[in-house]
Amino acid sequence: MRKGENISKDVLIETSESSHRVIIPLYIPNEEEYYKEAYKIFEICLFSILKTSTSILKVSVISNGSCNSVNQKLLKLQVEDYIDELIIEKESIGKINSILKVLRTAEERLITITDADVLFCNGWEDAVVNVFEAFPKAGAVCPVPVFRKHLSLTSNIWLRYMFSKRLYFRPVKNSKALTRFANSIGWPWLDEKWKDVIGTIQAKNGTIAVLGCSHFVATYKKEVFEKLPRKNSIYKLGGDSEFKYTDQPVLKKGGYRLSTYDNYAYHIGNKLDNFILEEYKKLKMNSNKINEDYSTLTKLKNNSVEYFISEFIIQKIFYFRIIKKMIFRNKGLSEHQYRNFTT
Repeated sequence: MRKGENISKDVLIETSESSHRVIIPLYIPNEEEYYKEAYKIFEICLFSILKTSTSILKVSVISNGSCNSVNQKLLKLQVEDYIDELIIEKESIGKINSILKVLRTAEERLITITDADVLFCNGWEDAVVNVFEAFPKAGAVCPVPVFRKHLSLTSNIWLRYMFSKRLYFRPVKNSKALTRFANSIGWPWLDEKWKDVIGTIQAKNGTIAVLGCSHFVATYKKEVFEKLPRKNSIYKLGGDSEFKYTDQPVLKKGGYRLSTYDNYAYHIGNKLDNFILEEYKKLKMNSNKINEDYSTLTKLKNNSVEYFISEFIIQKIFYFRIIKKMIFRNKGLSEHQYRNFTT
C-alpha cells in the first residue's frame, strides 16, 4: 500500500558544486603484519588531500573487501564529512572494478585516481592544473615525476615533438624525491645515473612537464574515460587492467601522459617512516578553497589516424638501436648518458 506522494518525484538532480573528484580504492583485509599501518597511512593520504587542495573537491572511497574494523572507521569519517561518497564492498572485487564503481558516473571535469598510500604536498593541485593549461593535449598528469618513463606510452608526444627542441632531456628538478620514490618501492638506493637527466617537454609559456605518467596517482580529464572498456576487469590487481582502463583510454582520446617537473606527492608504501610523518606535519591547511571552474580546460578529441601512427609506427622506431641513439643524442644526451639509458 502506498499513501501520499513521493517528494523526490520529478525533482531534477542538482549539479555538483565541484569540478574535481578524487577516487581512492582501499583494500585492508586485516590490520596485522603487512597491513598493520595501512589504515593510518590511508588517513594520512585522505587528510593530506583535504588539507592541501585549492579547490572544493569531492572524495570517493571504495572499500574493496576491507575488514569490519576498517569499515566502521570509514563510516565515522563519512559522518564527519571527510568523505563525500563511501562504497563498501563485502567481497574484494579488485582495484580497477572498485574505481569503476565511481568512475562510470562521475561528472567532475577532473578526476584524480590515487592509491591509498600517497602523501599529497602543498601545491599539488595547482601544479597539475598548470600542466593541463600549458599542454592542451594533456590527458593525464601525475604529481610525481618518475625516472625512465620517457618511452612509456608516450609515442604520441614523440610524434608531435620529434623535431622540436621543446622535447629535451633536462636536469632532474628534485633528485631527492626520485630517491624517495625508489625507496618506497623497495630499492635501498638510487644510482646517480637514474637521477641525472629526465625526458621533458616545454610549453610556449615556459611550463615544463616530464614525459610519462605513473599509475599510483594521476589526474585525468573526464573525457578520456569515454574510451573505457564496457566490461569490468578480470583481474583483482595487475595483469593488463591498468593499461586497459587508465592508460589506453588516454591514448585513444589523443591525450598526452605527463608528470609535473617538480615533485608534489610521495608514495609511502606499507610502512610509515619519520620522513613521511615530518612531511605530513609540515603541510599547511589551505582554508581559502574556492569552486574552481575547470570546464575551461581544452577538451580532447579523437584522432584515429594520429593514434595509429603513434602507437604502430613511432613506437616501433625506438626498437632500432641506431635510430634510438641518434634521436636521444639529438635530444640532449651525452654519449655516456645514452649508455646509462640503455643499461
